[in-house]
Amino acid sequence: MSAPTGLHASFYLPHAHTSVTTAVLHSLDVYQRAVGPYVLTSYADEEGEWQPLDSQGWEKVHQGMTDAPWANVHLSGGSLEAPFRFDYLGRERVDSSFVNGLGEVSAVSFWFSTKYLEQHGPQQVRDLLLAIAEPLPFASGNAGLAFSGSLDVAAILRQVRRDCLRCPGLDVLRPGMTSLRIGTRVRGPSWLTFLGAPVLNQLGGAASLRSRLHAPRTTVQPMEGERAVVTLGPGPDAGEDERGEQPSGYRELARILEPWTMWGEGESILGLDPEAARRWERRFLD
Repeated sequence: MSAPTGLHASFYLPHAHTSVTTAVLHSLDVYQRAVGPYVLTSYADEEGEWQPLDSQGWEKVHQGMTDAPWANVHLSGGSLEAPFRFDYLGRERVDSSFVNGLGEVSAVSFWFSTKYLEQHGPQQVRDLLLAIAEPLPFASGNAGLAFSGSLDVAAILRQVRRDCLRCPGLDVLRPGMTSLRIGTRVRGPSWLTFLGAPVLNQLGGAASLRSRLHAPRTTVQPMEGERAVVTLGPGPDAGEDERGEQPSGYRELARILEPWTMWGEGESILGLDPEAARRWERRFLD
C-alpha cells in the first residue's frame, strides 16, 4: 500500500503573526470560496480535539487569529488526514537577523485532494494557487504533489520513507518544523516554486532567472512586490518519466537554487539516516 497523496501549497512568511493576519485570512477566503463552503467542517481546539466548524466555530477561529499575538490554526474535513486542510502557524515574533538566511518564520499551507486537480485541471488549479499566494508576503513557497498523511502516524511514516526516493516529485511536509529554520531560504523545486526577497533579488530578478532556465516547459511569471513564480510544466509531476529520468525542469531549477536551499529536513522530518537523508534532499541534484 502506498502512502496517501494530495496537492499542497505552502508558504513561508518572514513576518510576525500580527502583521500577516489580514493577508492569511484573505488567502483562506480565496481557498474556501474555491473548494466550497462545506469542505472544511472541523477545527482543532486548544487541546487538539476536533470541533464543528459551524458559525460559532468560525467565529472562534477568526477571533483567535485577530485577537492573539500568535496563532496555531488547523481546519479540515475532520482529521489531519482529510484531503482538504488549512494549517497556519503564526509566530509571535520572527528572527530578525536571519543569519545565513536561516531563522524562525510564520507558515501557512493549503491542501487539496488529487481528485480536485483531476476535476478542475492543472491550469485552473494553477490560477487558484496564484490567487491564494497573491496576498501573502512570502519569502518562498512551494505547490505540488505531496504525501498527505500525518507523519506522526508510524505506519504512514514508514510508507513515506519507502516511497520518497521512488517518487521524487512527491514532497514531504512538516511546515511547522520547517518554519523553525527556513528563514528566507528555499526548499528546492516544486511544480510551482514561489520566490520573494531576498533570494529573487540575489538571482537578479524574474527576468534574469528566466534567462537561466532552458527547459522547454518552464515558465517564470513576475508577481507584484518583487516576487515571482516558476512553473515546471503544465501540471505537477510525481516522479520519473517513461525513460526513468527525472523531469529536466526540476533538475535545472534545483541547481540554480542550490546555494539558497535549506538542508537538513531528511533527518529532522523523516528521521532518515544521514546518507538516505542526503539522497532524498539532493534527489534532483545528484
